Order: sequence, then C-alpha cells, then structure tokens
Amino acid sequence: MTRHDAPDDPDPFATPADTLGLPPEEMRRLGHKVVDMVVDRAMRRNAEPAVAADTPGALAERLGGPLPEAPGDPDAALELMAEVALARMQHGDHPRYFARVPGPAAFAAILGDWMGTGFNAICASWGGAAGPATVETTVIDWLAQMLGLPAHTEGVLQSGGSMASFTALCAARHAIGQGVAYLTDQTHASLARDLHEMGLHESEIRVLPSDDAFRMDPGALRAALAEDRAAGRRPMAVIASAGTTNTGATDPLDTLADICAAEAIWLHVDGAYGAPAAITERGRAELAGLARADSLVLDPHKWLFQPYDLGVCLVTRPGALERAFAMSPEYLRDVQTAGEVSYGMRSLELSRRSRALKLWMSLRTYGAGTFREAVARGIALAETAEAHLRQAPETWEVSSPARLGIVCFTLKGADAKTHAARAARLSESGFACVSSTVLKGKPALRLCTINPLTTPEDITRTIDRLAEADTGG
Repeated sequence: MTRHDAPDDPDPFATPADTLGLPPEEMRRLGHKVVDMVVDRAMRRNAEPAVAADTPGALAERLGGPLPEAPGDPDAALELMAEVALARMQHGDHPRYFARVPGPAAFAAILGDWMGTGFNAICASWGGAAGPATVETTVIDWLAQMLGLPAHTEGVLQSGGSMASFTALCAARHAIGQGVAYLTDQTHASLARDLHEMGLHESEIRVLPSDDAFRMDPGALRAALAEDRAAGRRPMAVIASAGTTNTGATDPLDTLADICAAEAIWLHVDGAYGAPAAITERGRAELAGLARADSLVLDPHKWLFQPYDLGVCLVTRPGALERAFAMSPEYLRDVQTAGEVSYGMRSLELSRRSRALKLWMSLRTYGAGTFREAVARGIALAETAEAHLRQAPETWEVSSPARLGIVCFTLKGADAKTHAARAARLSESGFACVSSTVLKGKPALRLCTINPLTTPEDITRTIDRLAEADTGG
C-alpha cells in the first residue's frame, strides 16, 4: 500500500476550517435573507423616493464609528446597509427617475452577478479563466450581432464608458500614432478627460461647435483636418456620438466614416447610452453607419438593463486591442495559451472580475427580442413626453425633440436658476427626478425615458408637477 492509500491519511479534499466563513446553515440563512431583501425592495421601488440623500455627518454617524475589532451581528449589518446606506442614493430603476441615464437591473442579470461573486470568478487569462473568458467572448459576439457590427468585431468588458473609451482611444493611438482628436461641444466630458490623461496636448484636442441639431458638422471637421495638416499636425481620431447625453443626438456617422476612411484616421463612436438603440429597426436607421466605426463603446448598465458596472469596448480592427495592451512577463507565461483570448491583455485591467456573466444570463433567460421591445418602448416614451409638452405651448417650449429616449424642454420665460430650482424641488419631493442642463446657452430641463417600467402616466404627471410653482404638491 502506497503512502497515498494509507487509511490514516487526512482527506485531501476535506474543507479546512474557515476563519472568514460561517457555518453552512448560517450562510444559507443569510443568503436567503439577502434574496428576500432584494426582491422585497424590487416590489416596492415604485413607492420609494426616486432619489434620497442625507448630510455627511448624519450618514457617518450611523454607518461609521470605531473600527470593529470583535465579531458583530451580520443580520444587523445587513439591515443597516439596506435601510441607511442603500436607501440614500439615486434609484435609477425607479419608474420616475428621469435624470442622467436610468434603467432597472434585470433580475436574471442580478442572478448572474451573484453567481460570479459567489464563485469568485476572475476573467484575466485563458489559463486561469477558460470558462468565464468563453462567456465574455460569447457576449461580445452576441452584442456585435445585435448591433449589426462586423463578424470579426472583438472587444473587452470594463467598468463603464469612461474606461472603455480610454481603452479604445489607446488602441487608436497605437494604430495611428499620437495626433489630434476631434470632438464636439456635445461630446461627453469623459472623452476629453480620457484624451488629457493619455497625454494629448491641449492643441491636440479639437472641440468643434455642434450644428443646430447638436450634431458634429462634417464641414467644420473637414476644415479642422485641413488646418491641422497644413500646420504639420497629424490627425489621429474622430470621436462621434451615437446618442449624446444632453439631447440624444447622433452625429452623421456614415459621412464621418467616409471622412475618416479618406484621411486614414480612426473613427471612435461613443454610444455609451445610445448604441443599444441599434438593436431596434428605428434605432438602426437613426444610427446608420455605426457598423463602420473602428471602435464603439456602450454601457449595458444603461439601456441593456444590467446591474452596475458594465461597459463594453468593441473594436472592428482584429488584434488592435492586443497590439496595444498585451504583455508577457515571465510570471504570466504559464497562464497564457496561444490562440485563446486572455482578456487581461485587452486593456489596462489585469485582475478583473467576470462582468459578462450577468449579460449572458440575461440574454439566455429573456432572449434578444425582449431587449428589443424594451429599448423600443424607451424611444416611444420620449415621444409621449414630447407630445404632452406640445399640448401646453403657453407653458413649455420643446428645445430638443425626442431622440433615442431623451427630450429637452424649457419653461417659457424662466432662467437657469428657475429650471434648476424646479428640478431640485421635484427631487426633494421624492416623486420623480429630472435633470437640468444648458443647450447652446439656453437653460432646459431634460427627461431620459429608457426605463421600460415607466408608464405614460408617470411621464405626464412628472411634467405637470414641474409646471407647478410648488413641485412638491
């Protein structure tokens, strides 16, 4: 009998004592409690405030305090977390949360996220995460199909649009060489920040004035390109928007793709919120030319109804991400496999959780058709809002028509301070939350209606309350 067959040997598969664990029955009980708390909250979210906060001192008093040295009561901690910490925030899944870019988290996606966390899933190398890497590749392929992108599209899942655009623009610089990037006064502020942090000089970040529809003007772009080439500067990338945050406007992507092809520069499309519109027939027409982008960013935690956080960087130049980010130190060679995808080599993130599981679970559970219907509903709800505003021309002026689930409007005769005050009072009432903004110097209020749980009545009642002097009424 070999030593390994000795009956008195310890079981090599026995579970050791876990000082950071709990007894199995306690883990099950607490796990069920968390599920109950999450589902109970989902059933009552229509009755909670759309947004809630408190003073830093009050929150620190309840959530902070001395460092816990001794074990505590997990039930009390969970309840404190739910009743204080998680109750004081924006509830983007509330049907009357219309500020910024809201959206509910699909429950199947929550299950996928919980599974990834519970299994402590990583998705960095093929050798260390073959299963999660396959899920991520599958999700990227499914997204490319849904959006109408080329079959050779590659990508990587990240925390959100800021990091995804940073990743895409680094790939652009690696492919083209550092040079000038062109954007507009409606481009999301994170893009300019990305360029600054990449080391571009102020002169290499050209912010062009948008046209009357808040889109990039191809004529202004051509003039800027000619000016920069004449001055000895190298154009690197055009940053277009597929649904701006302010108004939902989409830049003329086909025309911009023609210009980029003629100039041999990179076309990056920021579709962080708006790109999912392309999974619908109407949205794909609005976003014509999207498939010609060299890179595209979208945030499934917005219009694809995923829990935070989930951004996607998609690139239609095969190998561009690995050429920009791959590395091969001696301590990683044993987990690198030729011909397989190691997602830690497609961005600056090496240790990274498996963000794809939740979207994979959602698509497996609901099917792409359900997502198309939900996105189409968001587009239609903004049109409902515009129609209601136009029924009161003595009160409201539509400053930007409904586009991709966003509509902007102005209270006649009111200044920016009045608009901001109306939005603030509405938020403080807890009934709803909207954004205030400025469009070419003119103050406006803004609704983003992409939550499929929202009803037309939610929209009309919100607008009517904004028209009242006391929005808490």
